[in-house]
Amino acid sequence: MPLDGLCVLVVEDDFYLASDAKAALESAGARVLGPCRDADEAAGLAAAERIDCAVVDVNLGDGPNFGFARALRQRNVPFVFVTGYDQALIPAELEPAQRLEKPIRDRDLVAAVARACR
Repeated sequence: MPLDGLCVLVVEDDFYLASDAKAALESAGARVLGPCRDADEAAGLAAAERIDCAVVDVNLGDGPNFGFARALRQRNVPFVFVTGYDQALIPAELEPAQRLEKPIRDRDLVAAVARACR
């Protein structure tokens, strides 16, 4: 399976999207942490566990927030943005991260995580 042996953190505040992402990643062989509904919860898990990649929603209820993505970047943890926002909203230093536009297909999410972890 494409994600065998990888630990992926899901940060998404929408229950249904988070559940779908978790199921897709687990079906591809990943161990999934979360889903986390906010950046504080995600930061706690990321500090306590070794993660290979994260799937991060840009808006966790309070508007766009890039603090957690920046923290991941500082730790050299790859991540994939999942968002309904346009690419232009992504800060320049985070533009190299892949961005999937909602709604996403399971196979696109799995492929993006696999690419991020290479």
